Amino acid sequence: MYAVMETGGKQYRVAAGDTLEVEKLEAAPGSSFTFDRVLLINNDGTLTVGAPTVVGAKVIADIVEQTLDTKKVIWKMKRRKGYHKKQGHRQKLTLVKIKEITA
Repeated sequence: MYAVMETGGKQYRVAAGDTLEVEKLEAAPGSSFTFDRVLLINNDGTLTVGAPTVVGAKVIADIVEQTLDTKKVIWKMKRRKGYHKKQGHRQKLTLVKIKEITA
């Protein structure tokens, strides 16, 4: 059984026991989190497609830790003008472990 869920503007294909990094969730490590935006569920070959979401479907996950992604460097420059600017960004991420999928 697997599901396609949406969080942080991105879609993820998940199954029970999977571990994945998603954009930061407001939850403490060790707690449980429920994803309500489930777009598709495959239960042993039976597809249930939502319009836009599957009614009553949930993905329950445990929060493992809050982390930071690798640093991205943004370098802007205009040639022959003496202008250059260096900026960095580190995206905040949450590591989650999928516990179960309920339909």
